[in-house]
Amino acid sequence: MSSENVAISVKNISKCFYTYEKPRDRLMQAIMPRLQRWAGDEVTTYGKEFWALRDISFDVKKGETVGIVGRNGSGKSTLLQIICGTLTPTIGSIETQGRIAALLELGSGFNPEFTGRENIYLNAAVLGLTRDEVNERFDAIAGFADIGEFIDQPVKAYSSGMAVRLAFAVQAQVDPDILIVDEALSVGDARFQAKCFERLRQLKDNGTSILLVTHASEQVVTHCSRAILINQSRIELIGESRPVVNRYMDILFGREKRPEKKDAPEPRAPLPVHTPEAVKLSFEQNAYASRPGYNAHEYRWGDGAATLLDFHLSAAGREYPNTIESGEDIVLNLAIQFNHMIVSPILGFTIKTKEGVTVYGTNSYLLDCESSQTIGTAGTQATACLKFVNRLATGDYFISVGIASRSGEDILPHDRRYDSIHFVVAPTPQVLGLIDLGASMEIKLVTENV
Repeated sequence: MSSENVAISVKNISKCFYTYEKPRDRLMQAIMPRLQRWAGDEVTTYGKEFWALRDISFDVKKGETVGIVGRNGSGKSTLLQIICGTLTPTIGSIETQGRIAALLELGSGFNPEFTGRENIYLNAAVLGLTRDEVNERFDAIAGFADIGEFIDQPVKAYSSGMAVRLAFAVQAQVDPDILIVDEALSVGDARFQAKCFERLRQLKDNGTSILLVTHASEQVVTHCSRAILINQSRIELIGESRPVVNRYMDILFGREKRPEKKDAPEPRAPLPVHTPEAVKLSFEQNAYASRPGYNAHEYRWGDGAATLLDFHLSAAGREYPNTIESGEDIVLNLAIQFNHMIVSPILGFTIKTKEGVTVYGTNSYLLDCESSQTIGTAGTQATACLKFVNRLATGDYFISVGIASRSGEDILPHDRRYDSIHFVVAPTPQVLGLIDLGASMEIKLVTENV
């Protein structure tokens, strides 16, 4: 990659902090090592080392939006602070090109005693703008923040949502070369978030490089061309957003990808399927992948206590249709095998766009199905039938299915098949967006020209 096309270059960054059992140890650590080095003695450490980051390296191109995901405490915020220059790395180097604007935490850089107006000028000055430049952009900043008369009130009187509105407005309206956002957008309401992401899109189109840290995986898939997964202070995976987010979900739920189980019970003959469509489902291990519409690039994981073995998709009575018309009834039948005893199994179902945006999702627990009160014993089989009306606009969609159970507050995934079924909705020229809400419109003339 040409260095002229790189906005951020992170090379072998490591960061070490010290933790102390007693306040006295912190004082000794600040004084004694210097005296010992001056005297030529062996240096003593009075604290315990904690490495927040270890050997982090990556590049971000100009105009690229990169998401950073990882569990709390993995080192994401520390990395962003090093990139911004508010922390110094223990090992390694950072190279950036251009003006950096950052939202590292709510109201960071604001003086709570100053008014919103005064803080706009203060923050903009820190970012390198002259007073005349701020005067030219003040109306745009205030309009984007949309906090009304509070612009002339002290920031200490702001709610968290108002503070982040003002902070984002300042950082985004100064046209930075690099914009870093650390979870700040999760505070604003839905309308403000939509406005923020539209502004991020504009900045990206104008060549701004964006680093976005968020726990909202769909935002990463939708808005980021690449993603970085940090786990236990190290980079575990860099690549396209969807595979990185999938791996992040593995770590978040404490489950590895489901291994093949050689000791699973032998499949029994298919049980009668008691559905109005009377479809035939197979309980063979490879039946699912043989069906039309199966997505070979599905992401599958779980502990294998239950297995989703087959599916049957129909629309208006047509089996495995090439396209589905708006308004048609869709029926999805599934074959399930229990390999271990499961109390109160939960069957989940989600529809996403090809960009990874969830359009709809539910599960048997939320729908209060009988399955939420049953027990699946090892070797038994079951079928499930899901029905819904297609109100989707034209496009490609993916169905994810999964079976899990609950243990206290934890959800135990047994077999999750993300984006495993692909279907296409036929053109809907009368609908814009994702969903047909069945709107109607009536226009009446009140007066007529004479």
